Amino acid sequence: MLRTELSAQRIARPVPLRESVFEAILELIITGSLRPGQHLVENELADLLGVSRQPVREALQLLSGEGWVDLRPGQGAFVHLPTHEEADQLLAVRRLLETESARLAALNTTEAGTAHLRAICTRGEQAHTAGDVDGAVAANAELHAYVMEMSANKVLSELAAQVSRRVRWYYTPVARMRGAKSWEEHAALIDAIEVGDSTRAAEIMSEHTEHTRRSYLEQRAGEAPAEPVPAKRRRGRSGN
Repeated sequence: MLRTELSAQRIARPVPLRESVFEAILELIITGSLRPGQHLVENELADLLGVSRQPVREALQLLSGEGWVDLRPGQGAFVHLPTHEEADQLLAVRRLLETESARLAALNTTEAGTAHLRAICTRGEQAHTAGDVDGAVAANAELHAYVMEMSANKVLSELAAQVSRRVRWYYTPVARMRGAKSWEEHAALIDAIEVGDSTRAAEIMSEHTEHTRRSYLEQRAGEAPAEPVPAKRRRGRSGN
């Protein structure tokens, strides 16, 4: 007999420090505080995050395993610099996944769902107007995630979740470039979802994600090699 009454009383284990450091460094990479190609010095990261070098070293190993960091023998760790082909392939896959999610979202549209999408869109537009790139990027990710949720396709959502962080990483550098046009496209997408026009919703999402793909590749083609960028020290954290 399964003792399910006991399983509910299990105490959650604390998250290992290396995983917290992993998440912290990953967030710095995604937001662009640590730029592609930048050298990651263990001592500097440990000081920045208020931890010892050991969890930083472990976190860099984990980040390397997931393709966020390159470990070069005799040189150290560097933020991964995506190749043109790598970025193009991922953003092309993202286009396929999100086009289908928009089509399904329109077929499963609800008044509450579209109202929530409009609220997110408004926040994104306000962030863009205020010059808040981080806020606009966060709202963009939230809106796309909610369209995926509205699709009601669990497998599709799981596949999209595997690429969502890297998509956010690629989108951050072009958020200003995409600007108001991106939010106009979001608004048009919501209009199509609201009236249940699945064909139109899919078309808009396909065009929208393609614009982002092209903007990213154009931005990458014209940028200079990455130089080390000093990050602000975080205070109030301790550990080893």
